[in-house]
Amino acid sequence: MATAGKNLSDYERNTTPSAAPYRFGIVTSEWNAKITDNLLKGAHDTLIELGASENHVISKRVPGSFELSAGSLWMAESGQVDAIIAIGSVIQGETRHFEFVCQAVAQGVKDVSVKTGVPVIFCVLTDDNRQQALDRSGGEHGNKGVEAAVAAVKMAHLKKELFAG
Repeated sequence: MATAGKNLSDYERNTTPSAAPYRFGIVTSEWNAKITDNLLKGAHDTLIELGASENHVISKRVPGSFELSAGSLWMAESGQVDAIIAIGSVIQGETRHFEFVCQAVAQGVKDVSVKTGVPVIFCVLTDDNRQQALDRSGGEHGNKGVEAAVAAVKMAHLKKELFAG
């Protein structure tokens, strides 16, 4: 595995735009809470570290990863945020349910971003087992919530650059 023993969540702080001018939404699945709570903490803490104020980070919960699309859509349509992070964790089981949920969530999150023009960052772990999810939510491979927060800041900044003036 190319990621073995690597923390993939390091980022270059001095080349990442400031989060201060932007408002962020985080929509987090309650399912697999130990994992999604770690991702949420990584995303939230990174946004604050990058300059976002606490009152510019809105966090809401949905029951499961399947509901991330609707939660993200409603948040985007509220007009309260410049970028959204959709956080979830789907772990392979013995049925094809995993495939259906992963495909629907990926498509749904993309559709929200395209429909509304609000960048929605896909921070949904789709792992073969619980250990892989733990490794990617604050374990040996870092925290994908951190990476999602950096992506959200960069996308909000890009949109501002493209539409300013």
